[in-house]
Amino acid sequence: MLIKAECVRGRVFATWAEAKLGLFEYIDGFYDSRRIQKRLCYLSPIEFEEKHYAEHATTEPLNLKPRQPALTS
Repeated sequence: MLIKAECVRGRVFATWAEAKLGLFEYIDGFYDSRRIQKRLCYLSPIEFEEKHYAEHATTEPLNLKPRQPALTS
């Protein structure tokens, strides 16, 4: 498995738990969030989200006014 080889190459783990944690940190911290994906137009998920929010920030102004409480009689 390529992802496993990328993660553990050159590393020595003292226990299985340490190896599992290292693999989890690699997958969660790098592989899933930073690698480019074809379905996201060859952007990483982080880049895709940044682009999405940047595009919507200019087209949809935020309504930051606090909500007024309803008046009861």
